[in-house]
Amino acid sequence: MRILITNDDGISAPGLEIMQVIAAELAGDSGEVWCVAPAFEQSGVAHKISYTHPMMVTKLGPRRFAAEGSPADCVLAGLHDVLRDEKVDLILSGVNRGNNSAENALYSGTLGGAMEGALQGIPSFALSQYLGPDNFQSDNPFEAAAVHGADLVRRILDAQPQDDGDYRIFYNINFPPCSAASVRGAKVTTQGFRRNTRFSTEPHFSPSGRKFLWITGGDQQVPTLPGSDAHANLDNYISVTPMRADLTAHDMLDSLRAIE
Repeated sequence: MRILITNDDGISAPGLEIMQVIAAELAGDSGEVWCVAPAFEQSGVAHKISYTHPMMVTKLGPRRFAAEGSPADCVLAGLHDVLRDEKVDLILSGVNRGNNSAENALYSGTLGGAMEGALQGIPSFALSQYLGPDNFQSDNPFEAAAVHGADLVRRILDAQPQDDGDYRIFYNINFPPCSAASVRGAKVTTQGFRRNTRFSTEPHFSPSGRKFLWITGGDQQVPTLPGSDAHANLDNYISVTPMRADLTAHDMLDSLRAIE
């Protein structure tokens, strides 16, 4: 198996080291793991692609490259430049530092990388590690992902149905904010919504009096509805949410026919 990995936290992020280990276990002794990751942190860029300006790609070591672009850019660089003459079997994005459950998924560069992989017709997974009081200050906050990641991806691949749709499925996996031993299992979930938890802004002023805004997030320890991702995560389950890039609100189509 030839695996391409990327992330949105950047080429030097500790979560990418965890992903390297997960990918190596999946690839096996005869497989290959290639890394094309952002040269700088790209959190929150979603599925951005840099089609209005070029990006520099630098080789840092054997099968390891940094690209001055988004995670989706890195997938494109990996598939169509670094590995242009090779077949890639699997794309893994992460392991993100922090959850990409619920509405966070909409902003996530980690998911953006997996989404681009799916649009390119390759099985793709986004892996994120939820942080909370039980693991935030631990020596290895990524322990749950590190211990359970490879086995879970392998099980999903074994169970994955044939997908011939125009918008291929990709998988959003979030590991709970607990130790590996405390993980209660995995649940297939929907994307949740944290009610009354939204991104906002916080103003700050420079010594010269200029106003700057920081983007602030909401409480990440708020559970979503039962059966959805953050609810499972805060109950110490790994959430597995199958997703597509199709943004159509299919449930609204019939009710809108009256305008035709």
